[in-house]
Amino acid sequence: MYTFFLSSILIIYCITIAWLIYGFTKIKSLELDGSTPITTTSRTRFTIIVPFRNEAANLPLLLDSFSKLNYPKERFEVILVDDESEEVFSPNCSMFNVRIIKNNRVSNSPKKDAISTAIPFVTSDWIITTDADCVVPENWMLLLDNYVQLHDVSMVVGAVTYDCKNTFLHHFQQLDLASLQGATIGSFGIGKGFMCNGANLAYKQSFFQELNGFQGNDTIASGDDVFLLQKAIARFPDRVHYVKSKSNIVVTKALDDWKALFYQRVRWASKTASYQSTFGQFLALVVFIGNLSIVVGYGLWIMGLLSLLTICFLILLKFAVDAVLIHKSHSFLTTTKMQYLTLSSLLYPFFSVSVAFYSLIGKYEWKGRRFSK
Repeated sequence: MYTFFLSSILIIYCITIAWLIYGFTKIKSLELDGSTPITTTSRTRFTIIVPFRNEAANLPLLLDSFSKLNYPKERFEVILVDDESEEVFSPNCSMFNVRIIKNNRVSNSPKKDAISTAIPFVTSDWIITTDADCVVPENWMLLLDNYVQLHDVSMVVGAVTYDCKNTFLHHFQQLDLASLQGATIGSFGIGKGFMCNGANLAYKQSFFQELNGFQGNDTIASGDDVFLLQKAIARFPDRVHYVKSKSNIVVTKALDDWKALFYQRVRWASKTASYQSTFGQFLALVVFIGNLSIVVGYGLWIMGLLSLLTICFLILLKFAVDAVLIHKSHSFLTTTKMQYLTLSSLLYPFFSVSVAFYSLIGKYEWKGRRFSK
């Protein structure tokens, strides 16, 4: 009976992940030769909004990557929103327009407040959000410009990857992120987009206003990206696109300790129950039950209620379908060799289930603060 029950759960899990793999292949890659931009009489003006808190070590690297963008410097501006930093940061940049403003906290979400605070200062049609600990590729903005001019689109979602050191912790994060990015791309491929990353998200300022910004979810501490996306897709699905391009991948820093990683994933998981996307809720439930079934399977094997052959079969069944999605996504996101896949796959169900249960408490630490849902 245990074998039938756990096998049934994992078969549903595998079918769902296989559906995402199919969706991943449906999104065609778009690459751009920066030396030959499209012929056009005008280019899009962008405003990059970067919320930050105590990021004096990271911001110079981000601003340096902006200075290397293959895009006219007069066609974009940068607004840095200081969220009560305990250190002083002064940008040393004269190549493009950059300003720092103070965050106006009015809700439970610092990042949503930061973006809302910056909106009145925006002078361009398009807004891009990214994080202070990121670095952007040189053709990042050029590709966005080309895409928005060729398509009737109001929101563009892009990929994020890690700058990894050769440690198990960093590779574990990269594999985890590859699965999330794979699910993101796959969901757009099957017309069920529900997730994005605010480190690489662009939208029209007028579209943000049309959606009434973060109204309706500003009591939730996280989700400045996901909830805005889901609101946009619910109302205007044809105006939200995913751009699958290596020229558009933003690189962020991996975390250096397990506690910080755990709290980060709790922060991400804590907003799942508030998803507006039915498919997003369904996928979150399937992934949770799939990982829980492996954890339960281990327990039943230890108690002698499940044979070693059965638990090995269940692990291999889940591993096979996960490995395909992760490999496709990892190959797209980075040129580094995929490592520790087997070890990470054995550990991940316990990590994922722990994060899911802890997120029900609704409290976590981030950037020196404690948050609740």
